[in-house]
Amino acid sequence: MIIGVPKEIKNHEYRVGLTPEAAHQAAAQGHRVVVQSGAGAGIGAADSDYKKFGAAVLPKAADVFARAEMIVKVKEPLAPERKMLRRGQILFTYLHLAADKKLTRELMASGAICIAYETVTDNAGRLPLLAPMSKVAGRLAAQAVAHYLQKFAGGAGMLVGGVPGVPAAKVLILGGGVVGRNAARIAIGMGARVSVLEKSAEVMDSINAEFDGRAATVYSSQANLENLIAEADGVVGGILVAGEAAPKIVSEAMIKSMRPGRVVVDVAIDQGGCIATAKPTTHDKPVFVKHGVVHYCVANMPGAVPRTSTYALNNATLPFVLQIAKKGWRRAIGENAHLRNGLSVADGALTCAHSALSLAMKHTPAESFADG
Repeated sequence: MIIGVPKEIKNHEYRVGLTPEAAHQAAAQGHRVVVQSGAGAGIGAADSDYKKFGAAVLPKAADVFARAEMIVKVKEPLAPERKMLRRGQILFTYLHLAADKKLTRELMASGAICIAYETVTDNAGRLPLLAPMSKVAGRLAAQAVAHYLQKFAGGAGMLVGGVPGVPAAKVLILGGGVVGRNAARIAIGMGARVSVLEKSAEVMDSINAEFDGRAATVYSSQANLENLIAEADGVVGGILVAGEAAPKIVSEAMIKSMRPGRVVVDVAIDQGGCIATAKPTTHDKPVFVKHGVVHYCVANMPGAVPRTSTYALNNATLPFVLQIAKKGWRRAIGENAHLRNGLSVADGALTCAHSALSLAMKHTPAESFADG
């Protein structure tokens, strides 16, 4: 199969779909890899690195899209990229369709086969292709809280860890999943007073054991959320419902209850956000202030650390890339139910039930497209 890797064009997105080493593995299995010139520059990978491992380097994205049978990306295709997709071409990337009906409709109109990293599952029901970026985003979220609490950055002028005689900042983390745990790890390391809001007793027990009681776990009730938000200096929103739009558990009234100069980071913004006042921002303009509260809502947070992110992502995605390339998409999803859960759009149909529910659109089961 011919695997194409275009350069990402989202604002300050420096990750790349395949590293040179991943391209080498694909070539070693008999596949051809075509890479857009400069695609790996953000991770320090030169065109010559790809050529050394057997990939062909093409000058333009249009050349890559025209030749490739499967496009491997990182972020959802933007409008210029969607125009280059063709019927039957495979697109393997993050999609987050539940928050974007226009993207969904245009992917359906293209006739392409679109498989989303974020809904591929594993035997434990986890999301193994989302987890690496959730780890990165969670850790970055805690760093963002620390940065934007500084006065010059628009915050209240607080040091997250405090000093003797001056209390540390209170950091509230919404959700005890991968994002939440990683945010907690960094916030605790900086000396913050950390609380994690969570519904699952099992998850709360696990967090308590993992952090040896250094993160307070609080049951997620409306009353607890309102009280903790009002007292928080920093809030990290890590609420996820796989394939669906994120529930907006933080209301505008709760944001109004926060003190001026406090910071909220909505990691769920690529799924629509879990904070009512959140709206997508970019690395160029990462924050805005509403009701006196600094909002950080960058939809591609891991793009800020592209080398770490790309290698972590490729470790997880490459086995699936190779499965699809070897077997073709129909057989691959037929033999691998976890990969089948990633199928989002096929032959003009929306195949992700969760996205269809969020978008109020018709759903066609992915099983109807599988061979084997």
